[in-house]
Amino acid sequence: MADVTFRFAEEKDVPQILHFIRCLAEYERMPDEVVATEELLREWIFERKKAEVLFAELDGTAVGFALFFHNFSTFLGRAGIYLEDLFVLPECRGNGYGKAILQELANIAVARGCGRLEWSCLDWNQPGIDFYLSIGAKPMDDWTTYRLSGQTLLHAALGDVD
Repeated sequence: MADVTFRFAEEKDVPQILHFIRCLAEYERMPDEVVATEELLREWIFERKKAEVLFAELDGTAVGFALFFHNFSTFLGRAGIYLEDLFVLPECRGNGYGKAILQELANIAVARGCGRLEWSCLDWNQPGIDFYLSIGAKPMDDWTTYRLSGQTLLHAALGDVD
């Protein structure tokens, strides 16, 4: 693997962040679900500071990214890092960049005193699953992810649920 470097995104990188999000959505077969805009990303990542973005670069050009934020484990009594998105450009895959990104995130978690690094993976994404297993990640088979969003979130907020 060539020397990959890492850097945290800056506000000027918002168009690149949105580009990677759209590329990931294409890969995950959900391009129509991206409603994020540059304005929303600027607000939530850089103004409200609710997430962070790490770029993996080769000779100054981004080849992958990770978007993550802190969560909290009541059982551990400390924060963790939740990896929302990890994406490496298709033409750059197979060179160890994904593994390098995860290693860098693990280093960040350890340096910040976090108790864990976790993420979700689509059930059909066998290449991703195989990769995560190869680095020692353990699937959380006893857990199911639940979500409220859009109108169901609004209804729940209004108490309009059965």
